[in-house]
Amino acid sequence: MLAAPSAAAGANLYCQRWTPDDAPKANIILVHGYDEHSGRYAYFAEHCVNHGFAVHTLDHWGHGKSDGENGFVPEFSVYHDGLDALLGQMPAEQQALPLILVGHSLGGLIGASYLLENQSNFAAAVLSGPAIKATEEPSSFMKGVSRFLSKVAPRMGVLGLEASGVSRDPKVVAEYLADPLVSGTKISARLAAEMMGNMEAVQNQAARITLPMLLLHGEEDSLTAPEGSIFLNEHIGSKEKMLKIYPGLFHEIFNEPEKDAVLTDMTDWIERIIAE
Repeated sequence: MLAAPSAAAGANLYCQRWTPDDAPKANIILVHGYDEHSGRYAYFAEHCVNHGFAVHTLDHWGHGKSDGENGFVPEFSVYHDGLDALLGQMPAEQQALPLILVGHSLGGLIGASYLLENQSNFAAAVLSGPAIKATEEPSSFMKGVSRFLSKVAPRMGVLGLEASGVSRDPKVVAEYLADPLVSGTKISARLAAEMMGNMEAVQNQAARITLPMLLLHGEEDSLTAPEGSIFLNEHIGSKEKMLKIYPGLFHEIFNEPEKDAVLTDMTDWIERIIAE
């Protein structure tokens, strides 16, 4: 458990890592989604550690145990600052190992936009249910309204997440709703506008992403559109890429009843990439 500074927000960010007993094969940089936190990925980390990977992660600004304001972001680059800080405080003996970026949901958007300028730092990327396309594409009018509200009422809540869309497992949903580090705060006008701007940027510049990429999405995801993963698979410039759409699965594929199979798909793919 480490504290890392966020340059843009002047805040302390909560970071943690899980490491195998033996020297790790690679480092997984885990980027979580909206209104959750790194502590929800203990099972994910256990699987990765058991397969010889170290996992490094943080609570984003405004999330979990980090400083910041729930539901709001001063600018999207604060999330990139967090990744910079997380990478900067990694132990020296691990910095020479391959880095694998794994981003889920909003973390998939953060990761994809970060790759546009920093992909040379990574050996590969895995995006799970990335927020690349909205489930209902906003009109030009709605985009204009969003930009206007971002300026005049940046903290106004405009979009809430439906917890029942997280997982088909009632226990996962109940734990999510009872988690004191899950605020339930609506996405603010500022964050919504920043997200839309970065979604457009990733879509427009997808061809610039050329590193190996695995795209994973639940077919019944009601929170982020599977079309976003399909779009990336069709438009990124990567020669090595794979898309897996899981029939019947909801948004948090790492927390679905089939999570072991999904996680095995991921670690098998990573092992193949780093062995090449």
